[in-house]
Amino acid sequence: MEPAMMKNFLLQIPLFALSILHGTAQPASKHFTKPAVPASEPVYLSESALPKGWPAPGPFNQVARKEYPAYRAAFTPGSSPNGGFWTLFKHIKRNGIPMTSPVEMTLKDEAGSGMKMEQMGFLYQSPEVGKTGADGETVNVRDVPALSVLGYTWQGPRGDAEVAKARAAIEAVLAEENLKSAGYRLFGYNSPSVPRTKQTYELQAILK
Repeated sequence: MEPAMMKNFLLQIPLFALSILHGTAQPASKHFTKPAVPASEPVYLSESALPKGWPAPGPFNQVARKEYPAYRAAFTPGSSPNGGFWTLFKHIKRNGIPMTSPVEMTLKDEAGSGMKMEQMGFLYQSPEVGKTGADGETVNVRDVPALSVLGYTWQGPRGDAEVAKARAAIEAVLAEENLKSAGYRLFGYNSPSVPRTKQTYELQAILK
């Protein structure tokens, strides 16, 4: 990518981002575990807007139950985050859809290799934006119903060890509360322009 194009991309299309919408009430959340480091909770670096009515990422380093309203998103399959990103980036540019955050990654278990990305999604601002249906062979826009989740948010790398730690914390609460998971998804809130140690991620178990 040419330097000018990359600069324009980083300025206009942050990969994973969030800013709290003014005047929007945030859904209540239930906290299950205490913060690992209560005195020095990470500070989220906001870059762009969430879909309408969505809760902010967090709380950090603990499990919380959160409620999400129905939303619209464009999804593409594949195991490559970079490939999925560019496919969806072309989709929103072609259809005049502004970028929001977070970027959603649906995860699946693969024997012997942990949790891998099954599909990636770019979220629309609301179900009133755009339209559902296929866009080419690899992008499908669909409406997702309201969901209840258990989430664990952290700041730093998004490696296998970090994802495994988040999952272990969530599964402990699932067992304690006698809850069942219908699958996992990972939210990434920050672009590559944010230092790796300051990037925010949230693993979520979707509740049945």
